[in-house]
Amino acid sequence: MEEDYKVIDNYLMIKMPVEVDHHKSIDISKRADRYIVSKNVGNVVFDFERTTFMDSSGVGIILGRYKKISCFGGKVYAVHVGSRIRRILLLSGLENIVELIEN
Repeated sequence: MEEDYKVIDNYLMIKMPVEVDHHKSIDISKRADRYIVSKNVGNVVFDFERTTFMDSSGVGIILGRYKKISCFGGKVYAVHVGSRIRRILLLSGLENIVELIEN
């Protein structure tokens, strides 16, 4: 799972799992926060290429990381966003804070 987290320049790249639920969200949030603090990361990129399911805890992961880095001028991005995940981001209002990068 550690290979799912990479720091490239000032960006933390997180490959999200197939299913993002409450149990996985705790671990993802903790690991992301460790990278943000220890590597002085300014931006976070969530890669949803593998993700087919995400509940509200996934929204919490994104919102939490946004709150951590936005006060320092950082941004949150999402890549490989399928139609299901896109719908969740739009319905939750996250499209206002997450920049969706088209493939």
